[in-house]
Amino acid sequence: MNIWDTLFLNPLLNGLILFYKVSGDLGVAIVLFTVFIRFLLIPLTLPSLRTAQKMRELAPYLERLKQRHKDDKTKLAQAQMELYKQHNVNPASGCLPQIIQVVILIALFQVFFKTLAADSLVGVKINEFLWPLLRLPEDAVMSTRFLYLDLLRPDVFHLSFLPLPIPGIFLLLSAVVQLLSSKMMMPEVTKEAKVAKKTPGAADDLAVSMQQSMLWVFPLMTLVIGFQFPSGLVLYWVVFSAFQMVQQYLMSGWGGLTPLARRIGLVK
Repeated sequence: MNIWDTLFLNPLLNGLILFYKVSGDLGVAIVLFTVFIRFLLIPLTLPSLRTAQKMRELAPYLERLKQRHKDDKTKLAQAQMELYKQHNVNPASGCLPQIIQVVILIALFQVFFKTLAADSLVGVKINEFLWPLLRLPEDAVMSTRFLYLDLLRPDVFHLSFLPLPIPGIFLLLSAVVQLLSSKMMMPEVTKEAKVAKKTPGAADDLAVSMQQSMLWVFPLMTLVIGFQFPSGLVLYWVVFSAFQMVQQYLMSGWGGLTPLARRIGLVK
């Protein structure tokens, strides 16, 4: 057994089976397990969201530094780092949660494709990957049905009068959640666009243009990639993203700080 399986693949599989044994339904297990993972990640994501909020609050000061050192990039970088240091902000702190989310997604992808494949759903086969306390009866067969979904197949509909399949409800929902998350930050992007127009050079304009494009690119990518992913993974992504969107709203609102975040002590 390699390090990847030991640290990621097997723990995720065993966690999923634990929730399956509790709920008796693989789809419900995915939902519960996803919420559980999100709660485990809160200690990592909360500092990241706080940093993002601080960065928004520092935006006016960063703009003044850009105006003051517009002809000297070295001094601008030094002044920015000093500003971050004074306010105890680490712009790179948001990278770790994103990396962990990608790692979990890759590991779950392998869980669905390698372990929960159609010929591995019998207890005697899947028990090879399970810890002793979670092993299933040898004649147990796990159902992959959840609502209208087959969790091992993509969430698409094949209609006789259309040449190509169309996305199913959960696949569409995953794109909508992604779009709402992106739109939630639209007011902030709009502010940056106004600032970019006032500053010389094309760097700011290019950055803002890329941000605005990503608002639509990510939801479209979610749809396109989802055509190939098992719907179980799409279900995970919907719940995961919805949880993240709610958490983001509590922290920063629709592009700005909400009173609720201050009231419950998420930010100061």
